[in-house]
Amino acid sequence: MTWPDWRREAYATAVALLVATAIGSVLILAIGQSPARVYATLLAETWGDASGISQVLFKATPLIFTGLAVAVAFHAGLFNIGGEGQTIAGSLATAVMASAMPGAPAVVAVPAAIMAGALAGAAVGALPGFLKAATGSHEVINTIMLNFIVAGVALQLGNSRLFVGGQAHTARIPAAAELPRLGAGGSALNASFLLALVCAGAAWVLLYRSRVGFQWRAAGANSGAAEAGGVRLGRVMVGAMAMSGALAGLVGSNYVLGYKYYFEDGIGRGVGFMGIAVALLGRNHPVGVVVAALVFGTLAQGGFAVSQLVPRELVEVLDAVVILAVICASAEVRRRAARVVRA
Repeated sequence: MTWPDWRREAYATAVALLVATAIGSVLILAIGQSPARVYATLLAETWGDASGISQVLFKATPLIFTGLAVAVAFHAGLFNIGGEGQTIAGSLATAVMASAMPGAPAVVAVPAAIMAGALAGAAVGALPGFLKAATGSHEVINTIMLNFIVAGVALQLGNSRLFVGGQAHTARIPAAAELPRLGAGGSALNASFLLALVCAGAAWVLLYRSRVGFQWRAAGANSGAAEAGGVRLGRVMVGAMAMSGALAGLVGSNYVLGYKYYFEDGIGRGVGFMGIAVALLGRNHPVGVVVAALVFGTLAQGGFAVSQLVPRELVEVLDAVVILAVICASAEVRRRAARVVRA
C-alpha cells in the first residue's frame, strides 16, 4: 500500500474514532452523565497507571492474534470468520501438549505447547481453504459451521476425557510450561503479548516482503489475473487459511500458558469475532491491527472502570459504533478521493 493510500486510510480511521467519540458522548449525556468525566475516568484507569496499562495490553493480546488472522486471510481474498473455532482448537491443543510433558524443561515445554496450538488452529483453518479450492464452497459458511463443530467436539472431549473433578476445565499445566507474567499490580499480562508483537512483524514481512505474500495479495486483488500469471489459487486458499488459523490458535498461549493455566469451556469466547472488528479498524495491516487491538483493549478494560458511572453495556454499544463509523467513514473518504482524482 502506497503512502497516499495509507494517509487516506489513517484519515478515515481518525474520522471514524472521532465520530464514535461524539456518538458516545451523546449516549452518555442521555443517561445523565458528563462525557468528560466518563472519558477522563476511562483513560485514567487504563493508561493512567502501570496496572491499567498492563490490563489493556493483556486484553489486547488475543485481539492481535485474531485480528492478524482475519487480515492475513483478507489479503488473499478470503474472509475467515472461524476465529472462534480456531481459538478453541488451539487452546485445547496447547493445554493437552503442555500437560503431556510434566517433566520437560521450559525451553522444551513452552515452544511445544505453543506450536501445538498453532498447528491445531492451522488444521481447522486449512479445512475451509481446502473445501473452497476443491469444491468452490464459500469459506464464510464453512468457517461459521466449524465454529460450532469445534466447540462441540472440544466440550465432548473435555467432558469425557480431559476435565477433572467434575469441573469444566482440564488439569493445571506443569509449572515449566507457564509463561512469565509481565504485568504490574497483579495483572494477567504475560509473555504472549511479546509473541503477538513478533507475529505482527512476521505477518508484515510475509505479506509485503515475501514472494508468498505477493502471490496471496495478487490472488486477493484479482484472482483471474493472478492465475493467468502462474499463481496456484488452490495453494493460496489452503495456505492463507492455514496461516490465518495458526494465528488464531496462538490465542491459547495467552489464556492457557499465561493466565488460566488450563483449558476450560468458553475460554477466549468472543475474541474470534472481535478480531474481525480489529482487522477492520486496523485496515488489515499488521501495524494497524496492533493499534486497533489496543483501542478495543482500552474499551474492554475501561468498561469495568466506568461501570459505576454508566451501564457496562454502553461500552459494548460503543464497540459497535466504532465498527459502523469505520465502515461509513472509509466509504466516504474513498468517494471524496475518487472525486479529487477525476477532477
